[in-house]
Amino acid sequence: MYNSKIIGLGKYVPDNIVTNDDLSKIMDTNDEWITERTGIKERRWVKPESGETTFTMGLEAAKMAIERSGLDTDEIDFIVFATLSPDYFFPGPGVQVQEALGIKTIGALDVRNQCSGFIYAISVADQFIKTGMYKNILVIGSELQSKGIDKSTRGRDISVIFGDGAGAVVLTREEDTTKGILSTHLHSEGKHALELASEAPGMGGRWITDIIADNNPEDLSYYPYMNGQFVFKNAVVRFSEVIIEGLMKNNLDKDAIDMLIPHQANLRIAQFIQKKFGLSDDQVFNNIQKYGNTTAASIPIALCEAWEEGKIKEGDTVVLAAFGSGFTWGSAIIKW
Repeated sequence: MYNSKIIGLGKYVPDNIVTNDDLSKIMDTNDEWITERTGIKERRWVKPESGETTFTMGLEAAKMAIERSGLDTDEIDFIVFATLSPDYFFPGPGVQVQEALGIKTIGALDVRNQCSGFIYAISVADQFIKTGMYKNILVIGSELQSKGIDKSTRGRDISVIFGDGAGAVVLTREEDTTKGILSTHLHSEGKHALELASEAPGMGGRWITDIIADNNPEDLSYYPYMNGQFVFKNAVVRFSEVIIEGLMKNNLDKDAIDMLIPHQANLRIAQFIQKKFGLSDDQVFNNIQKYGNTTAASIPIALCEAWEEGKIKEGDTVVLAAFGSGFTWGSAIIKW
């Protein structure tokens, strides 16, 4: 048996910064309203003329992660790409990255677990390495969400939250099983699926041809819907549970946490979890203030930034945790 460990981290965000004041010019909102509810001050949105997509952002983050890993591109054995916003309905962006990097015909897997997508993706990669099937795996989380949200007052509860960006890591085999990813923990509760969802287009429900045929301007099923208070209440419970589960699995207590990197959904959720676990500001990394919620990209972007800023050191116990649409949630316990 092996463990897997992270040996390269990368990120990419668009240059275009959209502040809360910018949003106040296109919808009925203001900086105070957004900051109080979410903690967000600004986010990055792709400019349409830039040509940037989920794939291109993921590719840039991947290139940085591979370069920092010290591996040659052709040493990558497998790709896992997490996103809810692929360039195409199908195929997924994993194969686009494989082609763009010029890697031989390795496998490429796409993960559709939204806000917990990166945790699910890194768990899959970890298991492939633990079993000896692959040695070096590229894991990407990338999202282009600004094109799929309602930027009017009607959609402000959603549109002020989400941003664009990408993060990536390279995992490799670690023979010392006291190091690297110690364990991952995944859960779902599908009965709440439509409390945070985008219903169309979908083969089983509203398909794009139905929307066009109905010609109903009030049909907003192609925009994401979120029952905000319900999601918040479930998130704080599930975050706590899955972090405790990971710690207990490894015979650790909350005092062992050197760095907690939560999915950047809402600063209030992160602050609630921080208080519950008695963690200092130095033990929790948040960057939602400047990027918003980048869904599957949020944890790898935050992980990369925390490492770049020297806030993660060798030997640290790092905890990753996420909750989102599905509902799905998960955690990863890492000995850096």
